[in-house]
Amino acid sequence: MSADGIVGEFLALKSETDADLLAMQCGDFYEFFAEDAEFVGDELDLKVSEKSSHGSTYPMAGVPVDDLTPYLKALVERGYRVAVADQYETEDGHAREITRVVTPGTLLETTDPAAQFLATITRVDGRYGLALADVTTGEFLVTTATAESDVVAECHRFDPVEVVPGPTVDADLLDQIREGTDATVTDHDDSAFAPGRAERTLREQFGEAALDSVGLDDRAGVAAAGALLTYVEETGVGVLDAMTRLRAYDTDDHLNLDATTQRNLELTETMHGGSDGSLLGTIDHTVTSAGRRRLREWLTRPSRNRAVIDRRLDSVAAFTEAALARDRVREILDDAYDLERLAARATSGSADASDLLAVRETLALLPALAEAIEDSRLADSPLADIVADPDREAAASLRAELDEALAEDPPGTVTEGGLIRRGYDAELDDLLDRYESAQEWLDNLAGREKERTGITHLQVDRNKTDGYYIQVGKSETGAVPDDYREIKTLKNSRRYTTEELDDREREVLRLEEARGELEYDLFTELRERVAAHADLLQAVGRTLATVDALASLATHAASQDWCRPAVVEPGPLVVEAGRHPVVETTTDFVPNDVDLREDRGFLLVTGPNMSGKSTYMRQAALIVLLAQAGSFVPARSATVGVVDGIYTRVGALDELAGGRSTFMVEMSELSNILHSATEDSLVVLDEVGRGTATYDGISIAWATTEYIHNEIGCKCLFATHYHELTALADHLPRVENVHVAVAGDGDDEDITFLRTIEDGPTDRSYGVHVADLAGVPSPVVDRSRDVLDRLREDRAIEARGAESGGETKQAVFDLSSGGFREGSEAEPTESDGGELDPATESVLDELEGTSVAETSPVDLMARVREWQERLEEGEK
Repeated sequence: MSADGIVGEFLALKSETDADLLAMQCGDFYEFFAEDAEFVGDELDLKVSEKSSHGSTYPMAGVPVDDLTPYLKALVERGYRVAVADQYETEDGHAREITRVVTPGTLLETTDPAAQFLATITRVDGRYGLALADVTTGEFLVTTATAESDVVAECHRFDPVEVVPGPTVDADLLDQIREGTDATVTDHDDSAFAPGRAERTLREQFGEAALDSVGLDDRAGVAAAGALLTYVEETGVGVLDAMTRLRAYDTDDHLNLDATTQRNLELTETMHGGSDGSLLGTIDHTVTSAGRRRLREWLTRPSRNRAVIDRRLDSVAAFTEAALARDRVREILDDAYDLERLAARATSGSADASDLLAVRETLALLPALAEAIEDSRLADSPLADIVADPDREAAASLRAELDEALAEDPPGTVTEGGLIRRGYDAELDDLLDRYESAQEWLDNLAGREKERTGITHLQVDRNKTDGYYIQVGKSETGAVPDDYREIKTLKNSRRYTTEELDDREREVLRLEEARGELEYDLFTELRERVAAHADLLQAVGRTLATVDALASLATHAASQDWCRPAVVEPGPLVVEAGRHPVVETTTDFVPNDVDLREDRGFLLVTGPNMSGKSTYMRQAALIVLLAQAGSFVPARSATVGVVDGIYTRVGALDELAGGRSTFMVEMSELSNILHSATEDSLVVLDEVGRGTATYDGISIAWATTEYIHNEIGCKCLFATHYHELTALADHLPRVENVHVAVAGDGDDEDITFLRTIEDGPTDRSYGVHVADLAGVPSPVVDRSRDVLDRLREDRAIEARGAESGGETKQAVFDLSSGGFREGSEAEPTESDGGELDPATESVLDELEGTSVAETSPVDLMARVREWQERLEEGEK
């Protein structure tokens, strides 16, 4: 085919797919042409050639067939969809067709240990369906929700790499998902989301009774799950056989963690990105990639099921009390491969001999792991039941077959000989006998020819160009016999062949080809049998991952002196000497108690900036989360009442590009909490209302406190700088004041933040002191202290300005009027001392007679405005 014909074929195939790029096999290379070649040249630093044919020039870039995978992986992990067109032989030569489309959610060849979820979302009858699958492990999940926020929370929790929305999903929901994930959004055939078609697809995949057995009767969930299967099938990744288990889950089974809370608590990555410094990054001591995935799952989806929680806690407790057995278990697991991913590779037909060897070696660990548990103090823990869960006889049988079949050191490709052990197949053994006999004749040929000819510098060798040959040193070429036929002259020697050598070579080549074909057939049959046991491999893989995650939790608990929490339902949150699980590893941490009981379920936390209020509240939330994940917690003791959700509002970032200011973000987050939290939730509020005017902010914070206390009734930690709110503790029975203690004589210049939580409200915020600590210039700090002193003494404040020429102009801010007076008006007023005018005296009398505690915030604000107006009138 001409060059123009190849490019034309490439462009025609490219038009058949909506993939971003096409890699087309041309013999021993996969080639990219035209714009695709220029693109991959820039992205992957490939050399781009300019080829000319029939007067046209086109760019071309290629990679060897065996080297496609790493380049494919690099493109897909950057979010591109790549179609692969393979070449096959026909009677007329060869042809090409698109065999698969590799997308971020269908990439098998990943080295990232984290889960690679593909998600489909749809909306049917006012409900959302969400299906998630990890094609690298075969995990398949589906759930339904009524609110967008629940869908967003689940997407943030699973962090899919690719999202396929149905036709009824609006752009706003997708924008929210993009905000918290790096997912690529891909369109798919709308008809795949039709509930009827989706249901048929699911029953074909999982069996007629599958939907009923898992309780999936919601049309939205069915539509999402069926569309996901269709998408995976159409991409040609070939892993449907690895999806052996459909799991329908209810979001009510797990702790509700909305997207904001997951970000604020830095569960899997910090606010700045990256795992270091996150909760997962801190407590992860797993030795397998599957174990890390399982630990991440527990932290992002803590359970609400007491039985599940207690089972994990019992296992962690057993591991902490049996250090030697724990070390032995971790040593065994350290040799484990990722069976769930190996099962998916086997079902897709991409597993090679080293993959099957990894299956064999990992299955061999199961009895060793069981023995390590059964012969130790771990035998009486749930760990014994966990390890006994997979079918150990079936695992042993599959391992034995792999051991019998696979060579100990197989080649890197499956198309050459050396894959299968002798003794596994009689036909192969016969081939090997004949091959070895022929090879032995060749191996001994040099000795025989030296003896026959008397030539000393003679050797027999083989290369791709000349095949088998006899090489004779040039000084002895005159002694070669007549049956030698010269095939090549070199500088110091000549190469020959004989008729008998040619015959033997043809025999060896024929035997090598027959051996390679037979071994490949035997290997593919073996791989198919392994694929047929995908559910077994996944079960063993889940067991190893679970044990690894539990051992990891115990390892961290033992090293950091964590305690086992008493998990109760329902119940209080009472923590003695609690610590922040991440901060304690980087600094000398001051422990603090948390006491949220029935009669004091709402704590107003006051204290200086930088004193530890935020850390205190976050650590309380993380202790609850860890306990419900089944982990020990950083405390001397802890009683944790199971909650249905944790909701946090901690700081805010401007989202100007989205048209939302800091205050709008703050109010949106507050709105979500007030709509979502129940009496069984834990709410953490780190400032409310600070992004607006003081009176508005106090009003919002005040009303929020009343609403959470009176209407929701949940456990709540509320940090605030509005000291006015502390008065609510005298009137709302469940509200208590706590504060961060400060040591010193009250002077901002000589105080120490003790980072200890004590009962009662604080007296002030020490903001000027914090400004000084932050390195604000001394003139600003000194002037701030002067202004602060005047404010505390209810004295007027001079506004110091300067015009050209260096003359100073005085303006006085009158606290009683709330405005500036300049020029002659800037003289000290009666507010600086002396007799008061009647209007001021009247206002002061009314102020003195007003009970703040008995006046609602709205009425109080109205009176303040009225007093200001009267004072202004009195000055005129």
